[in-house]
Amino acid sequence: MSTENVRQQLMHNFSQVRLFLLSGLNETMNYRVVLFSLTLLCYCFIVLVNVALIVTIILDKNMHEPMYILLCTFCMNGLYGTTGFYPKFLWDLLSPVHVISYSGCLVQALVIHSFVCSDLSFLAVMAYDRYVAICRPLDYHSIMSKQRVLLLVCFSWLTPFCIVAITFILTSRLKLCSPYISRLFCVNWVIVILACFPADTIVNNIVAYITIIIYVFHGFFIVWSYIYVIKTCGNSLENRAKFMQTCVPHLTSLLIFLVTVLFDIMHIRYGEKDLPQTLSNFIAIEFLVIPPIMNPLIYGFKLTKIRTKILGGITFKIKQLR
Repeated sequence: MSTENVRQQLMHNFSQVRLFLLSGLNETMNYRVVLFSLTLLCYCFIVLVNVALIVTIILDKNMHEPMYILLCTFCMNGLYGTTGFYPKFLWDLLSPVHVISYSGCLVQALVIHSFVCSDLSFLAVMAYDRYVAICRPLDYHSIMSKQRVLLLVCFSWLTPFCIVAITFILTSRLKLCSPYISRLFCVNWVIVILACFPADTIVNNIVAYITIIIYVFHGFFIVWSYIYVIKTCGNSLENRAKFMQTCVPHLTSLLIFLVTVLFDIMHIRYGEKDLPQTLSNFIAIEFLVIPPIMNPLIYGFKLTKIRTKILGGITFKIKQLR
């Protein structure tokens, strides 16, 4: 199918849009081979480091503790989110026409939005875990029981998915008047702004604001947890050592997450039309590149059990090859 045929099909009936044209790659197609190679390398590395950490935690019974279980599911969520973007993006880099079906667009947006919300939920739960471990160490195993950890993991995955699913059910009822998406991938707000004017988006906006409030409270909960953690750590050398060992990786992951997401929000709000397309593309995808790479590396290098296990496995393999 030629580009012109696709355009004609897209223009045929805006109110019955069933195919979207992604225009984010239009200015970078001269470098498609380089971009494809770098993107494939990046995605393979993301899969490698996350799977290595997940498998290490699953296979080592000594790590079947709340902190490591939460870390394992945190990395699983990273794989889930990146799978919603990279395979389609790699396909687009090899294709002369960058299109996505209406249903495919909704699914991709659902995956990416729920991934971001789940990441923040996991960071909040991990902050709670550190609060209990440092501020209430005698009650830790009774509070963070296997049943409680399972409930928290389900909360971190299912709640964001249900909230985002409601948003996209509301979005799917809108009639669209344009098939052109000026990004590399689908997100909810882009689909909503394509709605025919005037469109009944009041309910969409209400749900969006409620979602924002819920996850702002996640942020306040993390701050509250660390206020108590820092106060407690000031009174004990042992707690300070525990803070440096287990809380610093979590705070680093939180900072990376907030910076990458805020960059994308600020870019959407203020700079999308003023920046070169290449820079806009990078800002748009950085939360799908930097956190999924950095999180397993940060925890893998900082947490002694994981570092020792992985390095021991590598050393054993090298000795076998010799």
